[in-house]
Amino acid sequence: MKVSDILHAKGSNVLTVTRSDTVAKAVDILGEHNIGVVLVLGDVGELCGILSERDIVRRLRESGSSALEGAVGKCMTPDPFTCDMEATVDELMGIMSQKRIRHMPVVDGGKLVGMISIGDLVKRKIEQAEREAAAMREYIAS
Repeated sequence: MKVSDILHAKGSNVLTVTRSDTVAKAVDILGEHNIGVVLVLGDVGELCGILSERDIVRRLRESGSSALEGAVGKCMTPDPFTCDMEATVDELMGIMSQKRIRHMPVVDGGKLVGMISIGDLVKRKIEQAEREAAAMREYIAS
C-alpha cells in the first residue's frame, strides 16, 4: 500500500501555521482540533518546518510561559523529513521508527499535499493482517 492510497481514504486536509505566528496561536489550533502537530509554512507558502507538542514542551522548559508569545519559527523543527505519494507503508514505518518521528508531511512536485502519521501506518498494517488472516481462513475452510 502506498501513501496515495492512504491519503485517498483519509483525506489530505492539513492544518498549518506560518513561521511568524505565535506559539500560542499554534497551541490554540492543536487544542481546538485535538492534534499533535501542525505544519509550518514559509513566506511564499512553502513547507519549512513542523511544530509538535514535544517542540512546545521543550521551549516551555527553556523559556517558561514567555515561549508562547514567541514566533513558531523559533520553536519548530525545521526542514522535516517528507515523503512522496509513491512511498510505501513499509518504507515509512522503517523511516519513522529509525528517525523517531510520528508525523511526515507528504509532498508532490514540491507542493504539500497531506500528512501521514504513524497511527495511519499502523492502522493500514492491521487492516492488511486482518485481510490476510481472513483469506487464509477462507482458503483452509474451502
